[in-house]
Amino acid sequence: MSFNKIIIVGYLGRDPELRYTPQGTAVCKFSVATTERRKNAGSETEEITTWFRVTTWGRQAELASEYLSKGRQVYIEGRLRLEEYVDREGQTRTSLEVTALDMQFLGQRGEVGVANTTETANKVSEQSEAESKAEKKQAIAKALGTTATPLNKGKKPAPRPAKELLSIEEDDIPF
Repeated sequence: MSFNKIIIVGYLGRDPELRYTPQGTAVCKFSVATTERRKNAGSETEEITTWFRVTTWGRQAELASEYLSKGRQVYIEGRLRLEEYVDREGQTRTSLEVTALDMQFLGQRGEVGVANTTETANKVSEQSEAESKAEKKQAIAKALGTTATPLNKGKKPAPRPAKELLSIEEDDIPF
């Protein structure tokens, strides 16, 4: 038995290129970079980047073309092979080729670039948290039959009329 599986979490180095075979099958190609930090012989930290050329097929290729762009983070599972080619100067080079079997988009849709990832994630998290709190307040207010009003800094909120709560025994739901 043999087994060939690779998992990559990295950033796109270029925008995906979508093409179709003569039979109409979608093929999407893009490159993904992974970076790791190591200490060299002089105990200095250095970053080592490895590039992978990724190919996806079918509906997955169309989705990659639609949602991925340069700088986006992606999770790829697939098969790895080493491909040899001759470059423009006539030198034989090797490339790590991955045929993607599974793909997950990571990060936010509008997010681009490694440098912006943390900043964007923090801003989105803060916005989501604030929106989530506001939505919860609205839902509670709706359940109580009142309206939720934002708190004014330094001002006391206007008193709201109390709504009478029903006990469980008084509802009309048969059990």
